[in-house]
Amino acid sequence: MKKVELLAPAGDLERLKIACLYGADAIYMGGYKYSLRANAKNFSIDNIKEAVEFAHNLKKKIYITVNILFHNDDLEGLEEYLKELDSIGVDAIIASDIIVFEIINRLRLNLEMHLSTQASTLNSKSALVFKNLGIKRVVLAREASREDIISIKKNTGLDIEHFIQGAMCTAFSGHCVLSNTLTNRDSNRGACAQICRWEFDKDDNKFSITPKDLNQVENIKDMIDIGVNSFKVEGRMRSVYYIATVIGVYRKIIDKILDNTLTEGKMSYYLDVINRCANRESTPQFYKGLPTEKEQYFLGRQEESNQDFLGIVLDYDDENKLVTLEERNYFKNGMVGEFISPNNATFEYKIHTIYDEDGKQIEVANHPKMIVKLPLDKKVNKNDILRLKVFDKDSYL
Repeated sequence: MKKVELLAPAGDLERLKIACLYGADAIYMGGYKYSLRANAKNFSIDNIKEAVEFAHNLKKKIYITVNILFHNDDLEGLEEYLKELDSIGVDAIIASDIIVFEIINRLRLNLEMHLSTQASTLNSKSALVFKNLGIKRVVLAREASREDIISIKKNTGLDIEHFIQGAMCTAFSGHCVLSNTLTNRDSNRGACAQICRWEFDKDDNKFSITPKDLNQVENIKDMIDIGVNSFKVEGRMRSVYYIATVIGVYRKIIDKILDNTLTEGKMSYYLDVINRCANRESTPQFYKGLPTEKEQYFLGRQEESNQDFLGIVLDYDDENKLVTLEERNYFKNGMVGEFISPNNATFEYKIHTIYDEDGKQIEVANHPKMIVKLPLDKKVNKNDILRLKVFDKDSYL
């Protein structure tokens, strides 16, 4: 069976562990410095060490982003930071600034080097320049087309990593300065204010310059066929539920493509689940041609997060047949949910009895992160998720 990598984001240790458990082969994340998601919680050196140990025990990999565009002041401490990452066993560094690669080469560190999407690589000659610096993998610009991927793969032999899910940039990825201009927050040093998400007044209307999100579900098989090695999901600031759902679904899609069991019905179901989980519309964007007005928002956009994530499993009592949940969104008796799991099939569950932490029967769970217990005959595991049932899986068959 052909091996391709599913690469997940993580903004903290909880999301990292969920991503690993729900099917990611590798995780990318940022430290407190030099990373382009300054608003994420990110990872201290001790956190990174714990992440590496957890992931490696599951035979997963850890990639650290060092992908800001460096100003002189940013270089202070960079060598020491890279040496420390090397000493704790990080598998690869994702960077765009040549200085990072120069340091890794000069110090002969064992860190594999990946070229960040911040470099906006869209042609094989640029990729070859970085290959001569020791790059093993190129993370293509989000704007890369199918033809770009084929050419770069053919002419460089580099591993190709490409985004399949997540936000798009109004500018070419890595080159936006709207945030710098309007808020004095540097988008290329981790502080993007996401101006492209703002709404602006024009006469009696509100308009935006927002691209719809990226979703490559329909192109996964073709991307495998043309040689993409790693499928990347964007979203280091996304929720635990988003990570579990999206990574879990793409894991199933990739595996079913590789063993030739993916049907049109299953594909439609997976696409609906992903779209339900996201809060913006999504399209394949640049893969098969330049986006049109249909791939962008102009007027009347809505971004509403659903409340499907009901709770996460903390424990299961085999003797008393009770599942202990940490509640994440309101639920009550009579609601129909379903348990999703990285290891077991999804199954329906009608909520009929709820106990609070003291064993008192209650009708409603309505306090964020309250601990509740539910009677459940079927065994579930820690980190399984209870979500609202929205789609009838059987109807897609």
